[in-house]
Amino acid sequence: MNIKIYGADWCPDCINAKNFLNSKGIEFEYIIITDNDEAIAFLEKVNNGKRIIPTLDIDGIIHTNPGINGLIKIFK
Repeated sequence: MNIKIYGADWCPDCINAKNFLNSKGIEFEYIIITDNDEAIAFLEKVNNGKRIIPTLDIDGIIHTNPGINGLIKIFK
């Protein structure tokens, strides 16, 4: 499973998503969008022009700010 989290260190939802995956022992790549034009362009492309974080790319399937309940459903 290839997992990328697009987020920022000041974002509580991003921190929660990272902590959830770490607690489950799930490996992921964390991409900080701050000053990252490529990451920002990706977010805007997959989120209809919006910079919504966290956005997870899981094997090419986009999950926009799923929250803990969404993460539980994704990784059950």
